Amino acid sequence: MSVLVVAEHDNKNLKSSTLNTISAAKKLSEDIHLLILGNKIEDLAKSSKSIQLVKKVIICDHEKLENQIPELSSPIISNLAENYSHILAPSSTFGKNLLPRVSALLDVTQISDIIGIESQDTFIRPIYAGNAISYVQTDQKINLMTVRPTSFEKCEETGGDAAVENISFIDSEVKTTFVSREVSKSDRPELGNARVVVSGGRGLENSDNFKLLYDLADKLNAAVGASRAAVDSGYIGNEYQVGQTGKMVAPELYIAVGISGAIQHLAGMKESKVIVAINKDLEAPIFNIADYGLSSDLFQAIPEIIKELDLLNQIES
Repeated sequence: MSVLVVAEHDNKNLKSSTLNTISAAKKLSEDIHLLILGNKIEDLAKSSKSIQLVKKVIICDHEKLENQIPELSSPIISNLAENYSHILAPSSTFGKNLLPRVSALLDVTQISDIIGIESQDTFIRPIYAGNAISYVQTDQKINLMTVRPTSFEKCEETGGDAAVENISFIDSEVKTTFVSREVSKSDRPELGNARVVVSGGRGLENSDNFKLLYDLADKLNAAVGASRAAVDSGYIGNEYQVGQTGKMVAPELYIAVGISGAIQHLAGMKESKVIVAINKDLEAPIFNIADYGLSSDLFQAIPEIIKELDLLNQIES
């Protein structure tokens, strides 16, 4: 049967997590449908037609879907469910908020945060903060799954020519209303999609010292992240948290500065291609997974690295 992927987007552009989820869906079926729920999404629908693996784009365009309130979106998805063997969404705030509600409406068990697909009915997911891997087998007629984006490559955004189908909005009486959205703005790359991430931990000691990370990130055109310890200590906002209860990242280069390496943090970044750890504690667990480790005082090491990068830039220019 067909597989349905629920798109994560901002009404103008797809989030990259959707492209990763489509790649996961390819392991289940060649007939992949993409569901886009939103407001004024005509241009988004047109651009989504060209995604290589997608055979059909299903659109529900309504002003009440502007902010994608899950209580309004879930009845639409459950109404489509009988046409699909699997329904997938990214394992992000979006997917974690939406699919449990669909699961309740359909009275089926959701499989969360899958990192691998063995077959149509067997899926792989981490447990115990990634310290163990669980193989889950199901005999449900419809399988609802959130997909960890960092475990699958992005699919190609061009080369396809999907059909487009418009469906009607199902108006539900819900008590949930949208109040406001506060989004942090930065000139740096988005944390979840950045090629390079520089993260700081409790070793930075206070929020003022995070300026060192900002300076290093600017030299590398990197996103800034943080451990939960740094966030809980008030050094930086929780939107920067990397880990089991934060964002999952898998950049080409991850630089961990003053981070000891608690298992909750490692769960969110250990799939990075190259990991560099800077910590004066040689016994820090972060060194166990680092490709390169520097046992040094970060307050000496980071300024030296920035100087070397400045020198390299001067030579190249």
